[in-house]
Amino acid sequence: MVPIAALWLPILLSAVIVFVASSILHMVLPYHKSDYRKLPDEDKVVEALRTAGITPGPAYHFPHTTHKEMKSPEVVEKFKRGPIGLLTVIPSGAPAMGKYLGMWFVYCVAVSIFMACVAAGTLVPGTQYPRVFHVVAIAAFLAYGVGQIQDSIWKGQTWGVTAKHVFDGLIYALLTAGTFGWRWPR
Repeated sequence: MVPIAALWLPILLSAVIVFVASSILHMVLPYHKSDYRKLPDEDKVVEALRTAGITPGPAYHFPHTTHKEMKSPEVVEKFKRGPIGLLTVIPSGAPAMGKYLGMWFVYCVAVSIFMACVAAGTLVPGTQYPRVFHVVAIAAFLAYGVGQIQDSIWKGQTWGVTAKHVFDGLIYALLTAGTFGWRWPR
């Protein structure tokens, strides 16, 4: 086993590398630009939401119903007519990009700490690069990539958008694994 304290460098380096890579993927490369669409008649829709008094917090699901009501003719008709959706409302004001980026970096560090725990519990000092890479890549892909699939299953996100996020997760996993393999204690 490898003590977690011996892995502080790959933990921090992999978090920084993933953070920089994600910035490049989302701000420089164009393939995420089509992930979100503008609402038709946005001003009218936003004013209707404002007038309805929606607040930030848990997501709104519409049409909203209980399991008991799901088969009632009125609810069945609402689902047939549509639209059906989930709406997430965040606090008003300019986007808090510093806060979001800070939370993303903390998440990257947390993922790297968990990768260190997995690797430290399964590998010994001097383990060869390919073995370290293999173990960490699988675990990191579960953290960064596979979890994205839930959004298409439960939240109606298109599979194309999910595929892009899973691909990003694969890149983050490979970068994390490469960093751990490179800086693994000899």
